[in-house]
Amino acid sequence: MKIVVCVKQVPDTKGGVKFKPDGTLDRAAMLTIMNPDDKAGLEAALRIKDETGAEVTVVTMGLPKAEEVLREAMAMGADKGILVTDRVLGGADTWATSTTIAGALRNIDYDLIITGRQAIDGDTAQVGPQIAEHLDLPLISYAQDIKVEGDSVIVQRQYDDRYHVLRAKMPCVITALSELNEPRYMTPGGISDAYDAEITTWGRKDLKDVDDSNLGLAGSPTQIAKASDKVRKGKGVMMTAETAEEGVEYIMDKLLTKHVI
Repeated sequence: MKIVVCVKQVPDTKGGVKFKPDGTLDRAAMLTIMNPDDKAGLEAALRIKDETGAEVTVVTMGLPKAEEVLREAMAMGADKGILVTDRVLGGADTWATSTTIAGALRNIDYDLIITGRQAIDGDTAQVGPQIAEHLDLPLISYAQDIKVEGDSVIVQRQYDDRYHVLRAKMPCVITALSELNEPRYMTPGGISDAYDAEITTWGRKDLKDVDDSNLGLAGSPTQIAKASDKVRKGKGVMMTAETAEEGVEYIMDKLLTKHVI
């Protein structure tokens, strides 16, 4: 069995967020981590590997420094790492990103593709479903539990206050929630092996069945008008009421004044 896990190197928001003049993230200037949902998807793949002996390949698209998350994934237990990087791919929105990743995946044999539900830098939850659409594969999103039975996967799909149990024949795509599991730590031996491991690097010429008009910033239909870090909230107003009625009257007056009600 062959599993491909798509991961993303995202800004560690604890270290602050920086933007370029065109409104896109200045990724080279920020501290980075592996996206949490993707890491849960990787752990799910590694647990399947532990049970079935599956081969796990991790794919990421990004700057050359994104190789770091591939080595982290291999230190956790992944078998191979593929970095898709090229200047013409920079500034991609979800459409251009999914087009690029799908173009890379067409070069790989797989039974199952796992992505995170969404990335903490964009929060769109679009790339995984778009990859499935590009590759004409069935999709199960919001996975909170994954099991493999023969040539099928059985997935608990989170839905409001309950979950659906869905079965799909492989090959298919699953998007994982960070709540899916608790990812394992890297091992000392794994870190050593990952440091020495060869990372496969692909560029534009290695993408299969994609058009330049759908790649990078120029091929992104989503254009950023303005981007900024989180806006700090102002200090709240404190008041002390003698009675409950007085407190209710004060709150209602504020809601009416601000046209909330």
